[in-house]
Amino acid sequence: MLLHLLDGTYELFRGFYGPPPKTAPDGREVGATVALLRSLMALLAEPSVTHLAVAFDSVVESFRNDMLESYKDGAGIDPKLKEQFPLAEEAVASLGIVVWPMVEFEADDAIGTAAVRFKDDPDVKQVIICSPDKDLAQLVEGKKVVCWDRRREIVYDEAGVISKYGVPPASIPDYLGLVGDAADGIPGVPAWGAKTAATLLTKFGHIEGIPEDIETWGMGGRAKRLKANLDEHRDLARLYRELATLQTDVPLKEKLADLEWRGARAEFRAFCETVGTPDLADRVTRWL
Repeated sequence: MLLHLLDGTYELFRGFYGPPPKTAPDGREVGATVALLRSLMALLAEPSVTHLAVAFDSVVESFRNDMLESYKDGAGIDPKLKEQFPLAEEAVASLGIVVWPMVEFEADDAIGTAAVRFKDDPDVKQVIICSPDKDLAQLVEGKKVVCWDRRREIVYDEAGVISKYGVPPASIPDYLGLVGDAADGIPGVPAWGAKTAATLLTKFGHIEGIPEDIETWGMGGRAKRLKANLDEHRDLARLYRELATLQTDVPLKEKLADLEWRGARAEFRAFCETVGTPDLADRVTRWL
């Protein structure tokens, strides 16, 4: 089987800023939620999609906010989008898909936990992480665990991750610790860009492996400044790496068999009526 793991928060953002807005009969903005449902139903229409789950950042903040003040929070999220977070979880659950609503952890941690837990199951041919999020690239393993950018129709296996970022999956947290990740509020080390980080991590693997002797770096005249910045921010770089490292011990209760999609629940039809899209229910081919 193929196991599909989706970042519901990413899908919800994509649905909010992509398709035009939509208002439910009761006046609520529901466009992002409806777009998410259409995306999931298109996925379920594929015969190969049998087992899946969707993880959400239910409150956006997580334990990482206690580690770094600048780490992402929900302050900048459009209220019309944020109000749809619980609605989206309700929608996906009514469609009969397993939902992982994260509060202490993040959606990426749930996905990481599931990928690690199920990738070696003899029934699992491949784990497909449906997201282009660079954090999730650290989970890629050969062709067994891959990331799928559904919007661009690109699948990143281990070779694809190396081609895109210049480092193997195991070095992605170090890469983000050095370069930073603006989307997550991680600043990175000054003057350390993607090319510099990729060059040195390809040679030395991890932040700790980067030697004191800059002559071994092969970075020419820039090495002195880069070394000075790394020395000054080394502890922060390690912290940034820790923030970028996904947790794989989230207490998910489901077993692999629980992730099989068996059909939409009866309440899905009522939900579609509530948000003003009864046609979606008519497209469901399987009901519980």
